[in-house]
Amino acid sequence: MDTPLFDLAIVGGGINGCGIARDAAGRGLTVFLCEQNDLANGTSSASTNLIHGGLRYLEYYEFRLVREALREREVLLNAAPHIIWPLRFILPHHKGLRPAWLIRLGLFLYDNIGGRKILPGTSSVNLVVDEAGAPLKGDFKKGFEYSDCWVMDSRLVILNAKDAAARGADIRVRTPLVSATRSGGVWTLTVLDKKSGLESKVQARALVNASGPWLDTLLPHISHSETAQHIRMVKGSHIVVDKLFDHERAYIFQNCDGRIIFAIPFENDFTLLGTTDVDFHGTPDDVTIDPTEISYLCDAANEYFTTEIAPEDVIYSYSGIRPLFDDGKNDAKAATRDYVLTLDTGNGDAAPLLSIYGGKITTYRKLAESVLKKLMVSLPKMEAPWTETSTLPGGDFAPDAFMGEVEKLTLSCPCISKKHATRLIRTYGTKAHIMTRDIKGNTDFGVHFGHGLYVFEVDYLLAEEWAETAEDVLFRRTKMGLFLSQEEVDRLEAYIQQKLNLDTRPASMNG
Repeated sequence: MDTPLFDLAIVGGGINGCGIARDAAGRGLTVFLCEQNDLANGTSSASTNLIHGGLRYLEYYEFRLVREALREREVLLNAAPHIIWPLRFILPHHKGLRPAWLIRLGLFLYDNIGGRKILPGTSSVNLVVDEAGAPLKGDFKKGFEYSDCWVMDSRLVILNAKDAAARGADIRVRTPLVSATRSGGVWTLTVLDKKSGLESKVQARALVNASGPWLDTLLPHISHSETAQHIRMVKGSHIVVDKLFDHERAYIFQNCDGRIIFAIPFENDFTLLGTTDVDFHGTPDDVTIDPTEISYLCDAANEYFTTEIAPEDVIYSYSGIRPLFDDGKNDAKAATRDYVLTLDTGNGDAAPLLSIYGGKITTYRKLAESVLKKLMVSLPKMEAPWTETSTLPGGDFAPDAFMGEVEKLTLSCPCISKKHATRLIRTYGTKAHIMTRDIKGNTDFGVHFGHGLYVFEVDYLLAEEWAETAEDVLFRRTKMGLFLSQEEVDRLEAYIQQKLNLDTRPASMNG
């Protein structure tokens, strides 16, 4: 069998890898992407779920990064208004920490260096009378309010992968890279299909290492020139507790150690608290939150909220590794969040290897453009950039038309409640209309796994979004795992495995 030759091969199915695959496929390139686990299995599903400029990065003079991120907020909001939406943040003034004039200056820059057009600007808040002050301790009487955006992080990855595949990219999940060698201007990749246990080979004219926290451990399996550059693994952890306030705004709190944490409304019933910044020296596969981080986040929240929380109040937690460029800074919170792209062409004319250090989910689209610009000489048939004005799957409606899409769904499927329809549109956008087109009555929902998760939705995720386990469905395609009991999860897992086994049997065995 002939080994297929692609223009571009990408290792890593996180936001950077999938964003590059989408951009490249849309420019007429043939694209191959392999991911060792599920899409968004690592860092890209462990974020604070924000599309933001990074207010605190101004203190470290990261003006280029902040400006780029601020500009991207509204680009991404227009591209995916189902999974990205505006969010207002309350910053209480803490008298013992940053002075009010410094905060005002930072927020003035935040409002004006990013070309803001849709999102409202900064305002002052009287926390004595505003509802945002009700959950806070009486010491906090004034504050500031500014805008950023919320994002369903892992769904952003999935949508980029879906669009890349629709444009011809070969997306292979649960397919780790075994080795990559270059010869004669071409890369030869050996990859392993975990399901079958079989290895196969593909070739490519250029290779991108978008493996994030696995970059340093993967490089020895890839032909490359020696480099002194490395990633710095910084762990960020989050906790989820029962909701601490009833309004729809979020909080950004200053801590005495100079860091900040967010308190964000999460899936209607909860509050998300995070994040920590801890240097990590283990293997990325084994990252978990530790008790000191849980205590840190609880203590930080208790500094501000009247309702105190303790470690035993934590309902759910998650941790991820930020694969930052190691710039030699001693303090993890001061290490640059900007991305660094390293191009390796061997002796000057070898097939290029581009490695990605760092990056933020907010700037993934611009990172993809930068990657392809660096590879333009090696891939001369590449077409012009296109993603700035395009929508992601399901996002083909205006940001202010969300409730209109919900109404359309309830009109076409009267048996779907408004609450259920809102979740479906929020998760799938206009694709929810396709998912539900055969539903004429309640009996068409199929088996109910709990809390509004039915067979018709699960089948869609198995068929259209590479889901293969209950965890894929419950935490990376949705956040329904916060609601289902262990018994319900087990029942879902059993259904998925039976469904996948039936679908992979020969046609004569499927009846």
